[in-house]
Amino acid sequence: MPRLNSVDPLEEIPVRLPRGPFEPTWDSLKRYEVPQWYRDAKFGIFIHWGAYSVPAFGNEWYPRNMYIEGHPAYEYHLKTYGPHREFGYKDFIPMFTAEEWDPDEWARLFRRAGARYVVLVAEHHDGFALWDCSYTRWSAARMGPRRDVVRELAEAVRDQGLVFGVSYHRAEHWWFFEPGTRFDSDVRDPRFLDLYGPAKPASLDPFAPPSEENVPPDREFLVDWLLRALELVDKYRPQLFYFDWWINNPAFEPYLRFFAAYYYNRAEQWDVGVVINYKIRAFPEGAAVLTRERGTAADIEPRPWQVDTSVCKKSWGYIRDHDYKPVSWIIHDMVDVVSKNGCYLLNIAPRPDGTIPEEQRRILSDVGGWLSINGEAIYGARPWRVYGEGPTRVPTGQFTDVKRPQYTHRDVRFTVRRVYPYGDVLYATFMGWPEDGVLEIRSLGTGLGLLNAEVEFVELLGSREKLEWSLDETGLRVKLPGERPCQHAYTLKIVFKKPGAQQ
Repeated sequence: MPRLNSVDPLEEIPVRLPRGPFEPTWDSLKRYEVPQWYRDAKFGIFIHWGAYSVPAFGNEWYPRNMYIEGHPAYEYHLKTYGPHREFGYKDFIPMFTAEEWDPDEWARLFRRAGARYVVLVAEHHDGFALWDCSYTRWSAARMGPRRDVVRELAEAVRDQGLVFGVSYHRAEHWWFFEPGTRFDSDVRDPRFLDLYGPAKPASLDPFAPPSEENVPPDREFLVDWLLRALELVDKYRPQLFYFDWWINNPAFEPYLRFFAAYYYNRAEQWDVGVVINYKIRAFPEGAAVLTRERGTAADIEPRPWQVDTSVCKKSWGYIRDHDYKPVSWIIHDMVDVVSKNGCYLLNIAPRPDGTIPEEQRRILSDVGGWLSINGEAIYGARPWRVYGEGPTRVPTGQFTDVKRPQYTHRDVRFTVRRVYPYGDVLYATFMGWPEDGVLEIRSLGTGLGLLNAEVEFVELLGSREKLEWSLDETGLRVKLPGERPCQHAYTLKIVFKKPGAQQ
């Protein structure tokens, strides 16, 4: 746990900065380098699991929406559980039992799915900590499961050779329960202020100017936010630390700088590479790794970045009526993201008892099966000179993951890897199987100047059949085998007579 110091380094943050190369300034933090493990990992599992999984209605914002009069969650709660003053969100916590939870079984499933890192939401907007938190009684170690969920999962994940990370959403807690202050509910009860508070009125837009309806976080809340975050760092040594969007509120800026310097210096002491994920513009470019929620980039990004999305179209947490994405949709999005220098973080939503729904398990199994054949085009891959080609126009930005058209066999994405003994090897992953059995890739036409070495051979990952192919100024044409090696997407491996498919 960090020690308090009467001399605070930023004249307001009462925490001692660990020794190391980083200072809490943006100029210093821009010297950060993204670790190799993250650049190579490409695929991770995100987990939203908590007391909000108990009502299993709407989405993981049920704790807030249940207090908004007229909201479907409010009406459902009143009908199902009774008046909010008698049964509030706190009363779901004893029902969050995790009695069937086996963290080792989870970790084995994630490894079989092909994930290389796992990120658990250690505290969501609801303020209930899934670790043994020193700053609140509202934690899984003391209530509900009565287990240190973060520690148990971290140990299980690392035992499987995967990297462990945490997600921390306490910034949003400043305003999350505010609707419950507007009527007779348990949010008003002073006995539960340490769970529901501060419950201040605030805009969900972190850039909105302060007003009576938009009260910025005060110093007490910000210091508590920082201390909880640093405890997660020191107790569990996560190699990835994910923040949601509201840290963009200007009040967090000095605390973010201090957190990043603290975390990066700790990583230097541990001799491991770490990653901070942020949204929008909470960090300047180069000081951390940008993550886009349910979206993608328009082109190859010069720096590593990430997409975080979910197997479910309408929720991050467990609900009874999930609308799942097709496996092909998930794999296509992953391929697109990796071709643009990104990592793909896919969320699952366990039940409150700790079991993972069968449909989610099937999705993970299918993704793992695809990666077992095509993974060499994903893991350790880097962008090529262009990310791809094809007719499908993909909307970019956040919350666009289900807005794109379906990809076709003409949509191709490129990656490149250094493969012994060939040198640079180019991979072309196409999103469908052409009816005539012939694939054409126009970007590889010799007249375009993108190839600077002669092609030696072309093969289809997962197939032992020798391919017929030709290459001229208009493109590469490949006659595919009669049998498909997998489903969802198909990868050509293009090897050159000498190293040449350079990044």
